[in-house]
Amino acid sequence: MSLKTLLEQHQIRQRAVATALGVSPATVNNIIKDQWPKTPSKSELVNKLTTFLVSKGIAKTSLDSFFTQAKPAPTQEEEAMLLRKQTLTPQAKRHFGLTSNPFTADIQSVDELYTSPDVNYVRMAMYNAAKQGGFIAVCGESGAGKSTLRRELIDRIQRERHSIITIEPYVLAAEDTDTKGKTLKAVHIAEAILHAVAPLERPKVSPEGRFRQIHKLLKDSSRSGNQHVLIIEEAHSLPLATLKHLKRFFELEDGYKKLLAIILIGQNELALKLSEQNQEVREVVQRCEIVTLDPLTSTGLTDYLNHRIKPYGRKLPDILDETGIMAITQRLTASAGRKSQQSRSLLYPLAVGNLLTGALNSAAELGIPVVTADVVAGV
Repeated sequence: MSLKTLLEQHQIRQRAVATALGVSPATVNNIIKDQWPKTPSKSELVNKLTTFLVSKGIAKTSLDSFFTQAKPAPTQEEEAMLLRKQTLTPQAKRHFGLTSNPFTADIQSVDELYTSPDVNYVRMAMYNAAKQGGFIAVCGESGAGKSTLRRELIDRIQRERHSIITIEPYVLAAEDTDTKGKTLKAVHIAEAILHAVAPLERPKVSPEGRFRQIHKLLKDSSRSGNQHVLIIEEAHSLPLATLKHLKRFFELEDGYKKLLAIILIGQNELALKLSEQNQEVREVVQRCEIVTLDPLTSTGLTDYLNHRIKPYGRKLPDILDETGIMAITQRLTASAGRKSQQSRSLLYPLAVGNLLTGALNSAAELGIPVVTADVVAGV
């Protein structure tokens, strides 16, 4: 039997236990999971809890099995764990007065896009590459917001009525080897360009004829006033051969004018493939600028959360207090290695949204008005 079951059988509410121990209901919830706080000490809490439960008619001898040796405090590396997809429960929505989840919902307009100096730098790098015929690789962890910036770039092109044709090859089953999936090859990129620039044009049969056809179509389109940008998502799955071929696409010109801008979007493995140490792609490395989408800073986290909650007519302190914000920062920060003094931050929008959603659900279940550090620790 668990301690939680024991409390339920004797109809003892966790809030009553919290009052007896002088701690928050969230801390009691953690104790039930055998996650004991550093202060007060475990021995002090065990004595108080035993005295309280005995006063409720529970025999002292039956309590010994519930107070096992506390688990060792998790290291920073163990603390920085990413949660799987979390869904805000109806109970949590009612509890916090929300109609939907402000922290995981996709943005629907440019006004909802959170901007910071780092985000704006990446935005402008993508925009300038599309406008001026550049070649960049946007890298970042999963959930960093790369796809959101891709959507914003396409929306901006349409909103500002730029004559830029966007070319996006399908990468639904793309992998870097044919044993794991289907590799995206130069011929597939050529087909995507043909479809976007001249959808009614029939492709030439031979590869040489098709690439000559692509070059001519891009020239004709450029002379008609158009620009072209090739955007490849999941670019970390591109094989090295395709990365090398992209250099040749980038070199398609009409006089001094570049005919095709290239924007690669991928996880940090893409930056490794484009490392200066990788001699196989040295010609690409010399032409492709790597732009990294960094995690949120501690200050940026507060700004980001305030920005996300604002359209919902709520204020952040109504949802999350300062200790909760600090706990999210600590939970999603880990040391880079056992011997390293540096830390690795996982403060990316998706990770923050999932962790905070889990905390909102827990707070609603416990009847706690706002998310605190104790609530975050128990998720």
